Amino acid sequence: MCGRFALIASAPRLARLLGLVQVPEMAPRYNIAPSQPVAAVRATPDGARRMDMLRWGLIPAWAKGPKPDYRMINAKAETLAERPAFRVAFRRRRCLIPADGFYEWQRLKDRKQPFYISRRDDDPLAFAGLWEQWSGDGDPVVESCTIVTTTANETVAPVHERMPVILEPGDFERWLDPSLGDVRLLQPLLRPWDPEALQALPVSSFVNSPRNEGPRCIQPMTSSR
Repeated sequence: MCGRFALIASAPRLARLLGLVQVPEMAPRYNIAPSQPVAAVRATPDGARRMDMLRWGLIPAWAKGPKPDYRMINAKAETLAERPAFRVAFRRRRCLIPADGFYEWQRLKDRKQPFYISRRDDDPLAFAGLWEQWSGDGDPVVESCTIVTTTANETVAPVHERMPVILEPGDFERWLDPSLGDVRLLQPLLRPWDPEALQALPVSSFVNSPRNEGPRCIQPMTSSR
C-alpha cells in the first residue's frame, strides 16, 4: 500500500507536468499522511484541469458519516470495477495526485526499514487517483480521494509488494476524461511503472511519525542498518 508520500516540487514544475494554467504556491510537504488534505487534479466541465485539496482517504457517497477509514487510502487496481466503494468513482470520478516520491517499509527481523521511492531524475510523479463527494444532513460537504495501487515493479518489490499506479503525461487526458466510462479502456493504464526510472533509498525512522516534517524525512541513509 501507499501510506505516506511527499510533494515538494515548485508550482511551475507541477503546472508543466499536470497541464495546468496556474498552480498555487504550496509549502513543501515531506510526510503527507492519511486524512490530511492532498493536492488533486480533476477535469472541469469545460475540459480544462483544476487542482483542489481533497481529504486523503475516500469516503463513499453512501457512507453513514465522514469518519476517516484507513482502508480507503488505497484502492487496488485489480478490483476497482467490482468494489462498491470504488466502482462508480472508477467510471466517473478520476483524478491525478502529484507527488515527488512515496514511502514504503521493508520488514526486517527486528524492525521495519523505511524507504523513499522517487524518480532518478528527481522530476515529480502523478499517481492515479479516484475522488468522491460526501454530504450529510446538516453536515459540510467532504471531498476525498484514494490512490490506486498495483503490483510492485522490480525496484519496489524488495521493499513492498504494492506500489502506486504512476501515470505517464500522455495518459492524463484519458484518465481524467469524465465522459470515458468504459473501464476496459482504463485498465491498461493501471500497470507497474518503469523500474529503471525509479530509485528506492533507505531513510531514517524519523519519517515513521506523521508528526515529523522537513527534508530529514527523505535524507538517504548510507546503509539500511
